[in-house]
This record gives sequence, structure tokens and C-alpha cells, in this order.
Amino acid sequence: MSSDVVFQMQVLSGTHLIAGERVVGAGERVPIVDPATEARCGEFAEATAEEIDRAVVAAGVAQREWWALSALERTVALHDVAARLEAGAAKVGECLTREMGKPFRESHWEGGAAASAFRYYAELARHDQGRIAGPAIAGQVHMTMKEPLGTIVSIVPFNFPVLLFGWQAAAALAAGNAIIVKPSELTPLTILMVMDAFADLPVGLVQALTGGAAVGQALVAHSDTHGVAFTGSVPAARAVARAAAERFKPTLIEASGNDPFIVMPSADVELAARGAAFAAFLNCGQVCTSAERFYVHADVHDRFVERLAAEATALRIGSGLDDVDIGPLASARERDRVEAIIARAVAQGARVVCGGRRPTAPSTGWFLEPTVLEVEHSFDIMHGECFGPIAPVCRVTSLDEAIALANDSQFGLGANIYTDRLDEAFRAIEEIESGIVWVNTPLNDNDAVPFGGRKFTGSGRELGAEGLEQFRRSKMVMVAPRAEPDPEWFPYPDGDGFRSVVETGE
Repeated sequence: MSSDVVFQMQVLSGTHLIAGERVVGAGERVPIVDPATEARCGEFAEATAEEIDRAVVAAGVAQREWWALSALERTVALHDVAARLEAGAAKVGECLTREMGKPFRESHWEGGAAASAFRYYAELARHDQGRIAGPAIAGQVHMTMKEPLGTIVSIVPFNFPVLLFGWQAAAALAAGNAIIVKPSELTPLTILMVMDAFADLPVGLVQALTGGAAVGQALVAHSDTHGVAFTGSVPAARAVARAAAERFKPTLIEASGNDPFIVMPSADVELAARGAAFAAFLNCGQVCTSAERFYVHADVHDRFVERLAAEATALRIGSGLDDVDIGPLASARERDRVEAIIARAVAQGARVVCGGRRPTAPSTGWFLEPTVLEVEHSFDIMHGECFGPIAPVCRVTSLDEAIALANDSQFGLGANIYTDRLDEAFRAIEEIESGIVWVNTPLNDNDAVPFGGRKFTGSGRELGAEGLEQFRRSKMVMVAPRAEPDPEWFPYPDGDGFRSVVETGE
């Protein structure tokens, strides 16, 4: 499989998928570097204005063809996409590991998880196409019809490109839309490779254009795109939201997370530490829902820190194509940024319990040891998204304090609590200001439950019925079985005038 995938990566380098064809890009070429080896593994092309226009036109044609099909036909087609995603998951997973470094187990999982979303939305959209309301006028039929927005722009990040595009594409296509994806500059070949799963859909219904921020902005601002799904940083999200607002385009935005993880005395500290290690270090901490702030009750603080450090130091570091738990960070810039966060925390008084350094082996690649720090809530590290393998732990003396500190954040994506007391669990569920709360089960998803956050995390929801609604508009329809005069028409009765009603009191 490896030699085949490497060959395909070279074939896909510098191309786009436009109107069903692999097109060699006319724009500037940018190298892609394997973060585990620092060797060049491909390149991508910056999409030009002409290529963007061609893709948008093709999407408009394909979307009308797609929406003209029956709901059952669309459902069957989306189930076929799911099967293709599963069949290609290993190949696409290897490409993803070579592009951004995560362990193959995690990369391979993304294809199956994306397929699951397609199966869910294939059936949900067929089941729900609107509703009938009780009529306000006797004998008429009043209803709400659900229609697609048109062409959706999907801008996906490097950390979970197959999964996040799968979530967005599944809902958008099930709702009747076309979709154009602009992948991260770090994982463009992965998205180009996953396009094979959509080969049997109408030509141009799903397309991929590579490039940087300018390509994404051009797609968002284009007069013939109609909705946006974006995952990325807060500054980029603001730029996307402003461009979309110029044309009142609906937006789904997931910008950043800074998730708290609370541990109370009733919790099983050993299990909590294992859960914490997974929540903090999955994908080298490059997860929007990573646990990035730990608030641990004083009664169990020292034991928890000891156990978490033991879990962190036991993790195997290396190339994601080997038997490892932790791969590299996705780029040299990302590693430099995370190292600066650790250095700032230490300068402010943090104690490094373990990690915080580049490992001696592997000697190449952008690796960083999983890091456990003892910190105070006032430190900078507790107030921004680290997006790296860091677990900063803060001591608290009560659940009240833990919840107050958890809510002291500009972000509100997810939150975790480990406790065996139902009263503490339900207080956390009700009082923590986040879109997700995990009780004793960190980082899990469910296709049928909405995913998203509050505050500067963004707006809108993926997954669940709410995720389908992101890509649909409602139309009010009133049908009279036959045309007949309405008592509200002209001329108005004289008895309804001002003098009759007000002056005579009648």
C-alpha cells in the first residue's frame, strides 16, 4: 500500500478537482513537507480566479441536477459514498499520516467516522423534508418546505480533515447542496485523495480547490456561493464571517477551544488520569476539543499529577507509520509556537512535571514530548488555545471554584468533569458555559447529537438534526384548493373605518 500511496500523492500534487476532472493547477506551487521526516512529500497549487469561477459554475449546474433527484435516489447515492469512504480509509489514512503526522490508527479512523456521518444524514434528510402546519384558513394546506442553500464552501483544517469535511459534506449533500472544499495547506493531498469517494455523484457536485487563505476568501466572497462551513483560528473566522456577511450568507464557524477538565475527589484518579492523557495528547494535542486546562481538587491533586505524568512519559513518540501513540506536530511553525507557550508558562512560574522538550529520538521531525505542568489559573497558558501536547494542571478547593475558573474563558466549546457524584455532574452540565459537556467520557462524538460551542468558539452546529438545518432554508407555502374571494380583500367594509370603530364605539 505504501508505494501506491506515495505514487498517488505525486500524481495528485499540484492538482484540483474541478467538474469531475483532475486539473493541473495554473497557480503558484507550494511544497508539502512530511512532519516526521522533514522531507518533501508533494506540493499543491494555489487556485486561480479562473479556476475558482469554473468550479463555482460547475457546482451550480450539478446542484440543480442533484436536487431534481428523488430523496430516495439521493439517499442511495450517499450510502454509496459511505461505502467508498470505508473502502478507501486505509489509503487516505496513510496519506494523512504522511502529510500531517498523526498515528495511522487515528488517520485510518477518520474515514470510517466520516462514513458514519454520511449514513446518518442519508436517512435523516429522507425522513425530514419539512412539515405540515395546522392551517390558519379553513380548508387550506399550510406547510414548511426545506430547500438547499445552493453551493456550500467548506474550509477545513489540517488536524481532522477527512472527519470534518465528512461531517460538513454529509449534511450539505443530504440537504441538496453542492460543496466545494478548500483544504488546509498542510493536508491538501488527503482531501484530493478522498474525492474518489464522490466519483459517482453528479459531475461537479463535490469539488476541491487547493491554496491558502486568499483562495478561501475568494470562495466565501463569490457571488454564486451560498453558505460557508469554516473551522480554524479566531482571526481567520472573523475574516470569513465578515466576507460572508457582505452577502448575508449563512455561516457555520468553529474557531477555537480552550476546554476545561475538572477532577473531583470522588473520581477514580487512575481512570481520570488515563482519560486526561487521552484528552490532552490525542493527535499531539492538535484537537479543538483537547483538554487544555485541568482544575483538580486539592484532595486528589498531587496523586492525579503523579499519575498523569506517568501516563505522559509512557507514551511512545515517533513516526505515525510506526507503532506509536504520539506523532509530530504538523509543522515546524506549530512546534515553535507550542514551545513558546511552554516557555512563557515557565517564565510565569509553572513547574514542569514532565516533558517540555524535543525528544532525543527521533532526531528529525517536529516532535515534542507530552508535557505536564503545575500552574496557576492566572498564567497565560490557561487563557488561550494551546493546540499542542500540554496538560497544565491547576489546584482548586471546591466545585464552585472549578466551575468559576472553567467559565473564565473567551471560549466555550467543550468541558469535562470526572466525578462519581450525580449532583456534581449535573451542576457541571447546567453551569459550565460550553456547547459540550463530557462526564467521565472525554472527547466522544455522536452523529445524532449536535457539536459546536459558544463565545469565541463560533456559531452554528455540526451533526444532529441541527447540522442538517445549517445547510437548508425554510419556505412557507400556503395552498388553497380553489381560488375564491377572500373577506380580507378590497373594498374594505365601511363599518371597519375609523369613525365606525373609534368615534361610535361600535
